[in-house]
Amino acid sequence: MIDLPENPLAALPASGKILGLDLGTKTIGVAVSDAMRYSATPLETIRRQKFTLDAERLDVLIAQHNAVGIVLGLPLNMDGSEGPRVQSTRAFARNLAARISIPIVFWDERLSTSAVTRMLIEADTRRDKRAEVVDKLAASYILQGALDRLRRG
Repeated sequence: MIDLPENPLAALPASGKILGLDLGTKTIGVAVSDAMRYSATPLETIRRQKFTLDAERLDVLIAQHNAVGIVLGLPLNMDGSEGPRVQSTRAFARNLAARISIPIVFWDERLSTSAVTRMLIEADTRRDKRAEVVDKLAASYILQGALDRLRRG
């Protein structure tokens, strides 16, 4: 199952760790929740290669963290419409869903990368250091939004 429009988070199991993904054209930011689902922690940034290699790394992370679901950032346009990046994200999710047995749900990621970048600039983080961490921090930001929504019910 990939998407439930009314409440996409309803497809996630009631307990267990969740991975958050920020899918970019060159990288995939990865974050993981704690078992109680209170907080999201940045995990790593995967340099994108071929889908199979990217998916194999995600398989390893799913197993290492005993993840029960994935929250995948959906890069909607500011007006809520879907553009080419949404289509490629949905295609990635379809391909990944065919390989794994845990649910993948989408979470609106509008402004996540810009919010994280702004936070890093305010923290006076050097540009090269920001480039290293922005994707995994964006994944954490996306996942934290989903976790907060899950707690509110």
